[in-house]
Amino acid sequence: MSSTPDLFDEAACGLARTTSDGLFLHVNRRFCQWTGYAAQELCGRTRLQDLLTMGGRIFHQTHWHPLLQMQGSVAEVKLDIVHRDGRPLPMLIDATRHESNDTGFVHDIAFYVARDRDKYERELLQSRRKLELLVAEATKLQVESKDRALFAEQMVGIVSHDLRNPLSTIQMGATLLSRGDPSPNQLRILGRVLRAAERAHRLTADLLDFTQARIGKGISISRQRTNLFELLSNVVEELTLAYPGRRLVYRHDGALSCSADADRLSQMVGNLVSNAMAYGDRDAPVTVTSRVHAGSSCTVSVHNMGDPIPPDLQAGLFQPMVRGDGEAKAGRSVGLGLFIVAGIAKAHGGRVSVTSVAEGTTFEILFPDVLEETAGQPKPS
Repeated sequence: MSSTPDLFDEAACGLARTTSDGLFLHVNRRFCQWTGYAAQELCGRTRLQDLLTMGGRIFHQTHWHPLLQMQGSVAEVKLDIVHRDGRPLPMLIDATRHESNDTGFVHDIAFYVARDRDKYERELLQSRRKLELLVAEATKLQVESKDRALFAEQMVGIVSHDLRNPLSTIQMGATLLSRGDPSPNQLRILGRVLRAAERAHRLTADLLDFTQARIGKGISISRQRTNLFELLSNVVEELTLAYPGRRLVYRHDGALSCSADADRLSQMVGNLVSNAMAYGDRDAPVTVTSRVHAGSSCTVSVHNMGDPIPPDLQAGLFQPMVRGDGEAKAGRSVGLGLFIVAGIAKAHGGRVSVTSVAEGTTFEILFPDVLEETAGQPKPS
């Protein structure tokens, strides 16, 4: 069996005993191998703090020694021991303090070389710094991206607003020319100019609403007392003229007055009907329905026949630049119509929903608390 001195010298860690002021009394072979010193150079001649860096000496004086005196031990203290050749050697140190009959209080110390841990800590610190730099760069790019997006939306709003005047001039000029004595060919060309100007005018209006909804406080409305039946009847009549050869039907249940923005409601129904005409079955009618409900709410819906909208597309239908079939087809809008419909519903405190099955597609807008009492005609109960 190995003797105690052999165990002391061959231990897997460095071992040492010092006086309370740090003077080495005993060191084992492992500690001498690691530090490059011979035992006789250390024992009775050198103090532990003499082998520490300047920062380690300060720590020894302000923390190590007071802690050992107060609590009798310290654990996993990381300090650099200076090798005989001058290079620092990172070590983890455990120490206990107890009383000896020969020399008073002594410190028994265990040393563990911490090269791998030191390397890991440095790499971890470097990784953290790199991550902080990446996060800072990503944050900067995100801010720049938001600024560019805001600038682009503001430019869209400015350009759309400034386009309205020249478009109005084109429409007015084409209308005046058509009142003269144009030839059939000229009249046909003027009709195309008027239709193109009207489409461009609707597009600029949609872009203005889009910009207002994205960077402003939402689509603005101006409430006033409006007869829902009369309003929608007129809107459907005008839309019927805009879609010759297509069937557009209006059904209603109740004709009470409501508090709403008549122009915005007209725009909302126009967008929904336009969407239904573009995507619905051309041989089937498009139906606009208004219903008055118990309390003070009402619904307006637009239904068309045709292929159902895929379920995975329905959730994003009311986002800008989204189409129900996932494709861009000639003659269709840039995809702001349903986004604006949702904005108009929200501005009225309502919400829009879609149901799309084999029996057709229905967009329904619920308007809560918009109905008003009219003379001799109370709210439905």
